[in-house]
Amino acid sequence: MIHKKFEAPHCKDIIDLIPEPFVIINKQYQIIAANKQYRNKYEISGSEIIGDTCYHISHHSDVPCHEKGEHCPLKSVFDTARPTEVIHVHYDNEGGKEHVQLRAQPILDEDGSVKYMAESMICLDEVIKAEQMLIGRSNPMIRLTSLLQRVAPTRSTVLLTGESGAGKEKVSEYIHHFSNCHKGPFVIVDCSTLGEQLIESELFGHEKGSFTGATEKKIGLIESANTGTLFIDEIAELPLPLQTKLLRFLETGTYRTVGGTQYQQVDVRVIAATNRNLRQMVTEKKFRNDLYFRLTAFPVEVPALRERKDDIPALAEHFLSDIEGGSAHIPLSEEVIEELFKYDYPGNVRELRNIMERATILANLGTMGPEHLIFEQFTYINSKSEVVNSPREQSENGSHDNDVLNRSQGRHSKDRILNALQQCNGNRSDAASMLGVSERTIYRYVKKLRDEKAETT
Repeated sequence: MIHKKFEAPHCKDIIDLIPEPFVIINKQYQIIAANKQYRNKYEISGSEIIGDTCYHISHHSDVPCHEKGEHCPLKSVFDTARPTEVIHVHYDNEGGKEHVQLRAQPILDEDGSVKYMAESMICLDEVIKAEQMLIGRSNPMIRLTSLLQRVAPTRSTVLLTGESGAGKEKVSEYIHHFSNCHKGPFVIVDCSTLGEQLIESELFGHEKGSFTGATEKKIGLIESANTGTLFIDEIAELPLPLQTKLLRFLETGTYRTVGGTQYQQVDVRVIAATNRNLRQMVTEKKFRNDLYFRLTAFPVEVPALRERKDDIPALAEHFLSDIEGGSAHIPLSEEVIEELFKYDYPGNVRELRNIMERATILANLGTMGPEHLIFEQFTYINSKSEVVNSPREQSENGSHDNDVLNRSQGRHSKDRILNALQQCNGNRSDAASMLGVSERTIYRYVKKLRDEKAETT
């Protein structure tokens, strides 16, 4: 038999068959091969892209992404010789951002050492929504998003820890958004808002007649989250008997409704959150040890706002864009930003939003200045060189600034009205009591000030 000699296809011919953008990269971060989908995506010819670095093409950067605190798939593949998956922010030719899911595989030489990395990418939708979930590019936020991008595509249970108001719910939404179950529902249960008798019924559901008042069957939040994500907030508040039932669900994916006899199976990814020290609660026998270790498969600490102050201007302007009338104060002045940097925000991101909402009310149609910012346990000097104390300091001192409370011939100046509203956190009823007038009078004053401002603009 005569054997014909066949010519093997070139690497380029093979990788062009891959439907998504695909590249092969060496240890020096240089692209040695790219399929037509990758070249078309970045509108670069093969001769221009070969030899260039992946971080220059994808990140528009002069250094590898791991040097900026992000998870670099190439470094991971060469260090571990194992595949990895991560979500990154890439830039197109026009500088637009897009989130991509990267899947990296090692290519080994004859000795079993990693010679190249093969990387494919899938573009993800709703980039703007993702950008609005986690605001900021400070070093702590870069480290946080790097962790989230690594765990999001997996099915691992995630435990979010951090102070109240730090944004744990937003972080959970981010994980869900970039998970493989993002097309399913995102369901929230807050254990701190439910009584002990209600939590079990809310989580697992109940059968008709299972207890007094159960007049019909109720579907639990676990079943409602099927094919999606269940976010259990304040999990430290979960009673001990229910911790056992939750542990079984996490380990088997099965559960029984209250009053039910059959186990039900669901496909749910669980994210939990707490602002308490669960390890200490385990020591005090207030939290199950086995559930603790099941939840901490992938713990993530959400940084407090005082640990990422570089993000304050972006966060403040983001909140202003969502507050009625707030967009008129964007961009913030340097004086306002400087004042925002001075505070430590014990209430974290939630407190910053409240501060910006109050400032918008107090600034009205005028220019927002430092005098419109109200901080707890904070003192500043306004434009009239008057010392203005925060409401908390006033209560500690037992008195308010009498000059603000005084009337002048039965009339109140604009500054006095604004100062009264400021000291009362924008509450018109409290401000009216301080000034000795009715709430309707305060409303008319505020409306008049707005009308006057509108006439001059």
